Amino acid sequence: MYEEILVPLDGSPLAEGALPHARALSKAFDARITLLCVIEPVEMYSQPGMIGPIVSVSMDVKEESENLKRYLDKIADDLKKEGIEARTEVREGDAASEICDYADQNHEDIIVMSTHGRSGIQRWVYGSVADKVLRSANLPVLLIRALGK
Repeated sequence: MYEEILVPLDGSPLAEGALPHARALSKAFDARITLLCVIEPVEMYSQPGMIGPIVSVSMDVKEESENLKRYLDKIADDLKKEGIEARTEVREGDAASEICDYADQNHEDIIVMSTHGRSGIQRWVYGSVADKVLRSANLPVLLIRALGK
């Protein structure tokens, strides 16, 4: 039923709550897991009513990409030690759009993700990625309720 499982992660322990479920599905269906991180641009707004961002916070995308790749590779190595085929991918853009686009382009069978990743102001700024993915994806989405830590 499932040969390709996509697991979006953002580096947070809450997002990693989806991993045990993806691991179980992978073992049950002998499916490959793809771990995906998306680097999102950050924009700051000065005050309510302002049109457009006043500042775009720049980051070294290459450095951030390398950091995320190392993070994903460590998780993939742990999965491989359990006999699970795993690969990693880092993309740049709107998280929900990139997750759905990746799933479509790579013929993923299911997306397994946590309902929450980043917390606090970051979640408010980014909105609910899980909600956007659930509404936009063209394949099944398994949402794991993240328990706050």
